[in-house]
Amino acid sequence: QVSLVESGGGLVQTGGSLRLSCEAPGRNGRTIGASGMGWFRQAPGKEREFVAGIAWRGGDTYYADSVKGRFTISRDNAKNAIYLQMNSLKPEDTAVYRCAVSLSSYPSTDYTRYRYWGQGTQVTVSS
Repeated sequence: QVSLVESGGGLVQTGGSLRLSCEAPGRNGRTIGASGMGWFRQAPGKEREFVAGIAWRGGDTYYADSVKGRFTISRDNAKNAIYLQMNSLKPEDTAVYRCAVSLSSYPSTDYTRYRYWGQGTQVTVSS
């Protein structure tokens, strides 16, 4: 089992920004070294949805249409970490955000294609 540690969630007003972090500490980092990574979110009563993904090598990034132009995913290989910069936040972005390790070197929009998940961090955007 790989542990992923997320941080950076919180309460922000509409139009504000947050930066989420997801780290794989210690030896966990070697496990995800060649894997794609993704961010998903789930709001109460809604399905889990893909937000953004990044290939661990090459830096290819992918976004859901709902966040394109507002969110940016990045990674720091030296720290075994990925980040999600969220700008121009909207109330509909309110959800629990979780990072995950892909089964392959590329991310997927399908959450069943991920093998390890973080516990999640709450993002709340007030109107």
